[in-house]
Amino acid sequence: MWNSNSSSQLISPSHHQIAPLSSSPSPIKSHRKPPPPPTKMMPDDPFSRHRAFISPSSPSPSPSSRSFSSPRPQPIPLRTSLSPSPSSSSSAARHSLTPSTFAHNSRLAFALVPAALFLLDLGGTPVFTILTLGLAAAYFFDSVKFSVPSFLSVWISLVLSQLAFFFSSSPSLSLASLPLTALSLFLCAETTFLIGVWASVNFRWIQIEHPAIAIALERLLFACVPVAVPPLFTWAVISAVGMANSAYYFLAFSCLFYWIFSIPKPSSFKKGNSEPFILTQLESCVHSLYILFLPLLFHIASHHSTIFSSLSSFCDLLLLFFLPFLFQLYTSTRGTLWWVSTNPHHIRQIQIVNGAVAVVILTLCLEVRVIFHSFGRYIHVPPPVNYILVTMTMLGGAAGLGAHMSGMVKDSVSSAVFTSVTVLVSAAGAIVLGFPIPFIPLPMISGFFLARFFTQKSLSSYFAFVSLSTLMVLWFVTHHFWDLNIWLAAMPLKSFTKYLVFSIMLALSVPGLVLLPMKFKFLTEVGLVMHAVTLCWLEDKLFNHASMYYFGYDEEVIYPSYMVVVTTVLGVGIVRRGEAEGRIGSKAGWILMCLYGGKLAMLVVVGKSVVWVATVLLLAVTPPLLLYKDKAKGGSKMKPHQAYAHAAIITISAWVCRETIFQALQFVNGRPPSDGLLLGSFILLVGVACLPIVTLHFPHSQPAKKFLILTISTGLLLLTLQPPLSLSWAFNSPLIQSSHQSNDDSSIYGYSLSGPTWPSWLLILTLILSLASFTSIIPVKYISELRVLYSLIVGFSLGVYISVQYFYGAVVLYPLLICTVVCASVFVVFTHLPSASSTKILPWVFALLVALFPVTYLLEGQLRAQGIFGINTEGDETEEQGYQFSTILAIQGAKMSLLGLYAAIFMLISLVIKFDLSALLHEKALTGQTGRVKTRLFQQRRTAGSPALTIKRLSAEAAWMPLIGNISTILCFIICLILNISLTGGSNRAIFLLAPILLLLNQDSDIISSFGDRQRYFPVIFAISTYLVLLALYRIFEEVFSPGVEFLFVGGPGWFFAVKNLALLMLTLPNHILFNRFMWDYVKQTDAVLLLTLPLNLPSVVITDVLAIRVLGLLGAIYSLAQYLISRRVRIAGMKFI
Repeated sequence: MWNSNSSSQLISPSHHQIAPLSSSPSPIKSHRKPPPPPTKMMPDDPFSRHRAFISPSSPSPSPSSRSFSSPRPQPIPLRTSLSPSPSSSSSAARHSLTPSTFAHNSRLAFALVPAALFLLDLGGTPVFTILTLGLAAAYFFDSVKFSVPSFLSVWISLVLSQLAFFFSSSPSLSLASLPLTALSLFLCAETTFLIGVWASVNFRWIQIEHPAIAIALERLLFACVPVAVPPLFTWAVISAVGMANSAYYFLAFSCLFYWIFSIPKPSSFKKGNSEPFILTQLESCVHSLYILFLPLLFHIASHHSTIFSSLSSFCDLLLLFFLPFLFQLYTSTRGTLWWVSTNPHHIRQIQIVNGAVAVVILTLCLEVRVIFHSFGRYIHVPPPVNYILVTMTMLGGAAGLGAHMSGMVKDSVSSAVFTSVTVLVSAAGAIVLGFPIPFIPLPMISGFFLARFFTQKSLSSYFAFVSLSTLMVLWFVTHHFWDLNIWLAAMPLKSFTKYLVFSIMLALSVPGLVLLPMKFKFLTEVGLVMHAVTLCWLEDKLFNHASMYYFGYDEEVIYPSYMVVVTTVLGVGIVRRGEAEGRIGSKAGWILMCLYGGKLAMLVVVGKSVVWVATVLLLAVTPPLLLYKDKAKGGSKMKPHQAYAHAAIITISAWVCRETIFQALQFVNGRPPSDGLLLGSFILLVGVACLPIVTLHFPHSQPAKKFLILTISTGLLLLTLQPPLSLSWAFNSPLIQSSHQSNDDSSIYGYSLSGPTWPSWLLILTLILSLASFTSIIPVKYISELRVLYSLIVGFSLGVYISVQYFYGAVVLYPLLICTVVCASVFVVFTHLPSASSTKILPWVFALLVALFPVTYLLEGQLRAQGIFGINTEGDETEEQGYQFSTILAIQGAKMSLLGLYAAIFMLISLVIKFDLSALLHEKALTGQTGRVKTRLFQQRRTAGSPALTIKRLSAEAAWMPLIGNISTILCFIICLILNISLTGGSNRAIFLLAPILLLLNQDSDIISSFGDRQRYFPVIFAISTYLVLLALYRIFEEVFSPGVEFLFVGGPGWFFAVKNLALLMLTLPNHILFNRFMWDYVKQTDAVLLLTLPLNLPSVVITDVLAIRVLGLLGAIYSLAQYLISRRVRIAGMKFI
């Protein structure tokens, strides 16, 4: 048997030798044989090194240190050839560091993602660009399993983005004080560092190869995030709302992240009972001191001139200390004070004593800071009695609530004291609020029933308390607001208070309804739904009708947006808790979630009825998500007739919401949307809303998926292209009709001349037909006649669109352009989906297409030239010259458009042929392996009256495909080079984008007979080198023979320029020749040749005057290194194969 503590061994990846885990001698060493040494060298791959064992990153502790501290977990083998006994395996598992998924990503995302967005907003475009490129590189390396380069890409992008942040955000961070500026920059850099640490701890190879580092990074995150993130969140809030209550914002964020990170959490990597928590006593102590003193010190630093100016300012200091103090005492029930003591009795004493002191001080401070400061007008008792009664009410209420929450009300004596305090507090509060003395027994009886409910759990007492409390609220509202002639939220104040009292009564009744037996839970559901509806109605009135009218004065009353968010979050939390405990059914929970979700819509869209419209839309969309989740897994969760009904309801609901959609689009665009945009948004909304029906309940139904894709695509096309449409009358909405009858846009922006917009319908038709054929809604794969009709319709509609949209006015060219696009459409369709006779006709179609190219190009120039010289010369000479100049520009633009059109057509043809040939070769390989004819043409392109096409027959009759593909590729490349020279003057960078077109070349029997898959990169490299060499020669010739340069005289500036740059050009050629030859035959060159030719590129990079030669030098150095690395990789692969 193996002993896991004294005799476990591992292989160190750095020395590849056997090393004992423990330094102590093994007591049973003589009873077993040591494992044999490794027989072969382990591979260089870091992932293969740890397949047998994991090496520790630090030496194991000595026996003496283990006796005074908790044992550190030991590394264990992940995959071993030895077979330890079950007992030793379980022993090792109790003290192990095992790589696993980081379990705290959600907590860190909640803290660091908003912080990263805030820093990104401060940094601007440079930071965003660097991060985008760096993270794209990291994603690429990670996708190809290069973990270390991915890790380095993340950190390099973060470092570079931080450097860019320092320079790009310096104006926004230039504060009045230099220390504050330095502190803010340090805070931003620390947050960026923590983001990098978070990314690093998610790399699995770090968890496997360096488990101790993974644990340290996890501890670093939990130690630093609650310290660094609250100031950043406070900074963002202060930027939006100002510095008035900044210390309280800081306090709220500090307490929030203390709750998230400082409550003891188990580590994601430590397994077993040794040191189970992430944070140690030091970090927990620092976090406690942080929330106690940092908000207070921040308030003192920002308001140092007024902290002792008044009693309220002094109370702010006490509140900022004792609020987090009381919060920390509450969190100690979750174990946050484990660093103080582990004795539960001591922790209990700390909670009670310190909690009592904190409650007293907080109550007095709130009395001064809130009650008398904000609600003093409602206190009808003269001083000093008002201070006594308010103090009695608040202290008594806080003491009773604290005693009940701490479990001190247990016996009859404590219950009697609790009841007496509650009655006394109720009486004092009623007197403070001005309740009539003869009716004082009413609040006392209400307090008695409330205390009886808490001590005896009597529901009848609670409902009696609710009834009496409702009466008291009604008296308070009637006494203070009933007779005021004020209009609030577009209604009389009297009506508004009625709804408010009704909402308070429902809120008080729901806790009692929850305690009823389960058979009466429908009462709870009805109460919650009624309260949610009332709350939505009140907040809709207050938020969207923010005005108050009294005595001829109109004053705006702002209902804060955060109140809408707070009430929504509380409501959703109550619903989720009720559903988890079974107090609320699924249907009631669905209705409540839709009501609270619809309430948030008024924060985004401005409208009088947006809340109810959004609620109706949510009620229509969410049933597939919420109402069918409890169905059995077997079979469909939703019946087909239910799906049709839900789709119809969604369509009707979207139609009801048409004015809200119109207002949302108007808010986004800043002007009334067109009818095409509105119709596209409507169709897109219906399609997206039907997504859950198909994806969750009918994933097996292909017709449903195809129809849904077609619907969403139609909506997107209408939304993007916005074709001309007149449907204002069909929407049957006065708002939409009146907005389209207005001429505000033309009166503000004027009229703009543009081409016709009706061709966009042809483009929409083309794209919809193409999508329908791709999804087999139109079965063009199986019916050749339908294929002919489809290709002609698509080619004609697309040709008309291109002619009218991009060659407007050249009517003579329209037949040629339409014929060109129709030929391209027929060729592409029948190349991808051939018929029995298409292989004989398509070469002639391609020949016609190529022949139309020069005819159209020359005809365009000839017709326009005749137009120039055929104009009436009688008249103003200036106007004549202007007309000729504009015509020449139009000719040049039309020629460039023609070249671009034919380049796109030839590119499409090359792609289709390359794809089909690759698929045919793959099928031929499969046929040779299985001995059966398995062709894509035979399986997918059956026709009714024509024989099937096999690979042998296609090889005999369609041998023209590689040749036509090569011709099309070469033509596309040449046309793109012409466009590059015409538009950019021969850019050096353009060849790197154009040369990959040559990857579409194929091996044929006429032009490129010896070209194979091994040489597929040779044309790209050869084209780049040849283009840059010719461009460099042209630049030298252009410079030398420019006017004013004396080239014929030996020693002149032109002669010196030409000789120097030609010599530098010659120095770059060896590496290019070697690498092009290597790309053709992959014959390895000696290392000496590569090392000797590499320095030749250095002078070309440093001292040349021509940019193309400098690029050639850089490419030569890169080619040399690439050739060495590729040769080494091929040699290693060959050695492994041998």
